[in-house]
Amino acid sequence: MKKTILIFALALGFFGFSQSGANLDANKWSKEKAKAWYAEHDWITGANFIPSTAINQLEMWQKDTYDPETIDRELGYAEGIGFNTMRVYLHSLAYKADTEGFKDRVDDYLSIADKHHIKTIFVIFDDVWDANPKIGKQREPKTGTHNSGWMQDPGYPASKELANSPELKTYVQDIIKTFKDDERVLFWDLYNEPGNNDKNTESLPLLTNVFKWAREVNPSQPLSVGLWSWGYKELNTFQAQHSDIITYHDYENEAMHRRVIELLKTHDRPMICTEYMARTNDSRFSNTLPMLAENKIGAINWGLVNGKTNTIYAWNTPIANGDEPVEWFHDVFRKDGTPYRQDEVDLIKKLNDAH
Repeated sequence: MKKTILIFALALGFFGFSQSGANLDANKWSKEKAKAWYAEHDWITGANFIPSTAINQLEMWQKDTYDPETIDRELGYAEGIGFNTMRVYLHSLAYKADTEGFKDRVDDYLSIADKHHIKTIFVIFDDVWDANPKIGKQREPKTGTHNSGWMQDPGYPASKELANSPELKTYVQDIIKTFKDDERVLFWDLYNEPGNNDKNTESLPLLTNVFKWAREVNPSQPLSVGLWSWGYKELNTFQAQHSDIITYHDYENEAMHRRVIELLKTHDRPMICTEYMARTNDSRFSNTLPMLAENKIGAINWGLVNGKTNTIYAWNTPIANGDEPVEWFHDVFRKDGTPYRQDEVDLIKKLNDAH
């Protein structure tokens, strides 16, 4: 979610072999299995999704604020332009507060998405934005500020202190076991941007364990953790070596993104870009989506509908009076389903129809 700096000298480091956690690979997919899985699916395109009525993952999933009507309506917008996949963040505190209710709501979400012919990528942990998540009523958005209420999971210092906790292990394994053979789940994205917020290798113990816990369940869907910060050599090595498919984030321009693609192709595994599209960074549908289609790389942009996350505003560039920015940073639709840019949705639909 945050802008990354491409440092190719360090990026090359993640092609090395990691000895740490070697026992995690007992159930890792072979390249052949991963490629066969990828070939079974149409070109994977979609968005990172949270309903416009939720400021964060907790507001999306807690009983009092779970909003199936908005989810249904907004996934309809996605279906209308041919999107077939949404990347959706879970949260361990929502599970802890109401375990069975949480799982029921996850199942309900999957039913709604399936009605719209949309598969789901679930994200388990997250190192981005607010480090102090709390269950219950969530704060109101800060005017004109990007993701002013998004919560890390499990937060900090919890991500360090609870890395070996039975509580988190139970959460991870119960969620994955519940949906391990569910065809509505495309794959498991185990940890979003590990090391963000200057944690770096402090996140490695939890990253290691979430792979271990998921491998013990051995779901029918692949496992992955996306590469996102090319300077994090140790984390990148671990993520690339232990993922069944290669996923990554890129908010740079077309030329820089293309160089990343050529590097990541050396892993010889299916590739999905699970975050891209920041217009004022020159990461746009017009220059990025055709390139991903050309290379048969899955394409999941950040944001579907402008809402409480305020992701039409750029990172660290608030507009104090809340005026709409001259150019939206993320997102595709207004709340009423009107496209932000008609030419963009026309291109998305054209490429999806062609594939």
